[in-house]
Amino acid sequence: MNATSSALLVSDHVDGSVYVLTVPDGTVTGRLTGRHLSEHAGFLALPGGRVACVDDRRGELLVLDPFGDELVELAVPVAVPAEHLACDPTGRRLAVTTGLGENTEPWSDLMTVVDLATGEAARVRTRVGEPGVTVLGDGDPLVTLRHREPGALAIHRFADLLAAPPGCPVVTPHALLPLPDDGHGDAQDPESGQVFAATSEGVHSFRRKEDTLVAESLIPWESPARGWYLRLDTRQRALWTTLRGGAPDALRWPDWTNQAWRHDLETGHTLLTELGPGLVFRLALARNHTAFTRIHPDGDELVLLDADDTLRRVPLPAMDKAPRRGGTPWEGVERRAVAATPGSGWVAVTRGGHGGVHLVDAETGHEATRLRLSTPLHHGGHVMLLSRNDGADGDPVGR
Repeated sequence: MNATSSALLVSDHVDGSVYVLTVPDGTVTGRLTGRHLSEHAGFLALPGGRVACVDDRRGELLVLDPFGDELVELAVPVAVPAEHLACDPTGRRLAVTTGLGENTEPWSDLMTVVDLATGEAARVRTRVGEPGVTVLGDGDPLVTLRHREPGALAIHRFADLLAAPPGCPVVTPHALLPLPDDGHGDAQDPESGQVFAATSEGVHSFRRKEDTLVAESLIPWESPARGWYLRLDTRQRALWTTLRGGAPDALRWPDWTNQAWRHDLETGHTLLTELGPGLVFRLALARNHTAFTRIHPDGDELVLLDADDTLRRVPLPAMDKAPRRGGTPWEGVERRAVAATPGSGWVAVTRGGHGGVHLVDAETGHEATRLRLSTPLHHGGHVMLLSRNDGADGDPVGR
């Protein structure tokens, strides 16, 4: 694969396969088997076109190089099940928090920190739950954990965590800031040193000051709905999410409302765009478009939003085990994953249960290629589209 090409990473976390394909032709250039990547922790872009992810079955942090001779560059043992994954802006220091896994209640309080330059790693105990995580640079790195019930932002020094003795000791944050109990969604802007946490109240903003954070103004949703996911737009320093509204009952999911929410960090301006009812999950950022998938009993579609707030809707073929009316969109059903990169106009969308990936040209809305893999991509799998120097590593939180 040459230095200017793009690569598509596709993970079937149920089957245990990871594929690397060229874009747009879809040639498989690499494959891993027996690797069950954490779909929730996702892929984390590192400098030089490298990618970090977590094998939830083996308990390993993997550093992948889709453009190199060897796909697996490094493997480091970490605590699992992985919930969230983040690095400092240099891509050197990483943190992995743990979550529910195949359990109904939070049970693990373990977090792992890793220094990729030295290979050092340490596991510590924080607090049971599903904490979000960011790793701040600018001098001595800080690790911030976003806790729920009770809500709080806990601040640790990375060096202290890495120097923890064996035996997974309990660590105490050196600073603790209040948050509402329903936090879900984290982002960091390396340029400003800001950290963001989403709650029902809006987006809480904090800025680093020496070895702690100070709270700044709350960014309102400007809608009765709320966002459950935050993403930094490295193209123009903005925050993105989808606001989900309607009855909280998961059986009412076909009637959920969805709005694209974009907040410009330079101007403070917020833009809302109606996407339509149903299930809209994660989003992806292409060169000139933001991509969403919308699942609905009346038909699925890829929704492309350009810089002028113009929508293009691309119909997608149905999935055999798609969410149905009268059921939830989470249990025993197939879903879709979406990927894009700021370095190109391609958007990849999976067809869960069918082993298919649609590769769409965002500029035209036309499907260029329909890739077929040898595993089903249950639950939609997870995908990442990247180029070697596309700027995606400017967002240091796993997606």
